[in-house]
Amino acid sequence: MSTAFSNLIDGHRVDAGDRAPDINPSNTADTVGEYARATAADVEHAIAAARAAFDGWSHTTPQQRFDILDRAGTEILARKEELGRLLAREQGKPVADGIGEAGRAGAIFKYFAGEALRQSGDRLDSVRPGIEIEVTREPVGVVAAITPWNFPLAIPAWKIAPALAFGNTIVFKPAELVPGSPWMIADIVQRAGLPAGVLNLVMGPGSRIGAALVSSPGVDAVSFTGSQEVGRSVAEAAVRTGARVQLEMGGKNPLIVLDDADLPTAVAVAVNGAFFQAGQRCTASSRLIVTEQIHDRFVQAMIERMKALVVDDALKPGIDLGPVVDQRQLDKDLEYIDVGQKEGAHLAYGGDRLQRATEGFYLEPALFTDTTPGMRINREEIFGPVAAVIRAKDYEEALAIANDTPYGLSSGIVTTSLKHASHFKRHAQSGLVMVNLPTAGLDYHVPFGGRKKSSYGPREQGPYAKEFYTIVKTAYVAP
Repeated sequence: MSTAFSNLIDGHRVDAGDRAPDINPSNTADTVGEYARATAADVEHAIAAARAAFDGWSHTTPQQRFDILDRAGTEILARKEELGRLLAREQGKPVADGIGEAGRAGAIFKYFAGEALRQSGDRLDSVRPGIEIEVTREPVGVVAAITPWNFPLAIPAWKIAPALAFGNTIVFKPAELVPGSPWMIADIVQRAGLPAGVLNLVMGPGSRIGAALVSSPGVDAVSFTGSQEVGRSVAEAAVRTGARVQLEMGGKNPLIVLDDADLPTAVAVAVNGAFFQAGQRCTASSRLIVTEQIHDRFVQAMIERMKALVVDDALKPGIDLGPVVDQRQLDKDLEYIDVGQKEGAHLAYGGDRLQRATEGFYLEPALFTDTTPGMRINREEIFGPVAAVIRAKDYEEALAIANDTPYGLSSGIVTTSLKHASHFKRHAQSGLVMVNLPTAGLDYHVPFGGRKKSSYGPREQGPYAKEFYTIVKTAYVAP
């Protein structure tokens, strides 16, 4: 019988009459646990608890916040193998990647423990004689943190840790598809010494509790990572209630490979960026824009490398890819593979449903060639192990194709030309730029975010996180 997990509200475990199973995508006969599905009333209870806790928490000392966040980070790092295996079991990414993500989550809490102490402000003289001005930062209030299923440890960490570091209280709603890892994060942080009500976890479907959360006048700020469609509705709700909003909404990221590129580097960068973690990364490079002279050699080398990729149970050592996350995502990926062929693209390799020892959502990575920029597979975010090669005449045409997208999260180039690398860094219309590196893969101490329809609002992570989680106050003092 599966273990049951409750919502965490006001320092207590709050059960629900309705629960949903957390299914292992590598083995659908394996249930990770049964997780409570909150009601709209539970959401209001959580918001009220966060509101009641805000005054006390916002006036704690930086040392108190440092100690709690540091303890949480220490426990996460000490348990990273356990947490990584849980993540792999419920989400499907290889266990090595899961352990790496757990380590990153722990490092994020450690980093923002330090940020609680790294305060800054300004003291200015007024233009009026004898008057002093102080510019300081204060916490926003109650923050709704809504996270996706693809990074169920790291993304909650980079929302929860800065919110707490700067004195906010939180209502945390993880993706219903992968509640186990977020539940563990919330439990660890709560036991690190948080007062009741500072961090509240409500689990369940976004259509019900997510909507109730973002539309509540008791929420002062919403940080959301997910789809563009849902992000727009979150922004509209935030405008109605007057809450500030931060949105990360995916990408259709290009990787340019120029004629002068080192071929092994280009293949390694493209395979990692396009297919690792089953392509289920908002920074994945799904458009491979390759110039004329290297095109055919690159495609052949890609196919040879793809043939060697091992797709199997996420908990098996030595695999390259696990399954996609669930049946709905598998169906979506297969539908796009069919769409690409109907549009006239050539399926150069892969795209088949795979069978393994256990029933799971296994998909062979797919590579399309002979594609054009206007095809749906080059315009819409697939979020699976599917990549399309676009042939370009030269660097100038490749750059134009790369920027021809409503998204602007990450972009990359593989080249040995300092001239082209420097020009690309300046002219790529994306928030993240990679040179001779995969488009996916970020450090935790630097800002994360995109342009165009990929992102809205202040950046996440690093010292830039304070722009969202704090409000600037200007105070005048006369003698």
